[in-house]
Amino acid sequence: MTNQEKIGFKNNLKNWGLDLLKERINTAREAMNQAQEAANSEEKSSAGDKYETGRAMGQLQKEMHARHLAESLKELAALQVIPVDAINVHGAAGAILRTEGITFFISAGLGKQEVGGTTILFLSPLAPLARQLQNKRVGDSIPFGGGSLTIVEIF
Repeated sequence: MTNQEKIGFKNNLKNWGLDLLKERINTAREAMNQAQEAANSEEKSSAGDKYETGRAMGQLQKEMHARHLAESLKELAALQVIPVDAINVHGAAGAILRTEGITFFISAGLGKQEVGGTTILFLSPLAPLARQLQNKRVGDSIPFGGGSLTIVEIF
């Protein structure tokens, strides 16, 4: 893979992550609205406790979705500023690190994702594993899953 192809690959991964986060944001907003509508549509009945319980459950669901929304918005903002238009020589934000079995992209905490037939582990730069990868170079190893992984490529 040429340097231009590597930068293109990183840009594609970043855009894929941005799209995923935007989808999560839309889903969280819709879920918040539905929870609010459900809480508002609870009808007052002779069983007042049932009415209050239904409204409280709707409010709790709305708050849960609001937390997911806030987390996704924070991840989106962080991912938008991740630099991907340079070739990295060590672990840093925006770097792709390949090992014998896992490819890491230090960008956003999206977890293990299948992108274009390749499994990528998206890591937030603040995640403990990403911190272990900071400043690592080709040939360095990190402890992982009871064993160790050796970095075979960085870009």
